[in-house]
Amino acid sequence: MSINDPLKKAQEVMKLIPHRYPFLLVDRIVEYDSEKLIAIKNVTINEPFFQGHFPDRPIMPGVMIIEAMAQAASCLVVLENEDSRSDNLSVFLMKIDKARFRKPITPGDQIKIEVVKEKSRGDIWQFYGKSFVEDNLACESSFAAMVVRLDGDNNE
Repeated sequence: MSINDPLKKAQEVMKLIPHRYPFLLVDRIVEYDSEKLIAIKNVTINEPFFQGHFPDRPIMPGVMIIEAMAQAASCLVVLENEDSRSDNLSVFLMKIDKARFRKPITPGDQIKIEVVKEKSRGDIWQFYGKSFVEDNLACESSFAAMVVRLDGDNNE
């Protein structure tokens, strides 16, 4: 497996997945190959969820960390698509297993997201993801996603 060139800008990531601010949780892709992707999320105090979670001690919600890992996995799915375009693809999260939250993520942290494809069968992909802050494991989870082709006939 060869390592491909990184996607250094959020605009490049936005070509892969449909998420936009305030829900785009992948800032850049550091490296990837056919089985693994490493992405970065810079956490700022301006994140909308910090207004209520929690105002006096802001902590990134666990579901948002899982969502960031799922978005990174979606990028890998699209990059492994023949033309690396998401025009006709969407990736839907189907299942989350064995999620563990080890360390709070707070404003100013930089999350390094690592997702590994465990297996895929047809349009179903299984991943294992880890999120790190300064080389300390903050979150890990196994999750599955389904690729949906948006070609007019399958829109439901």
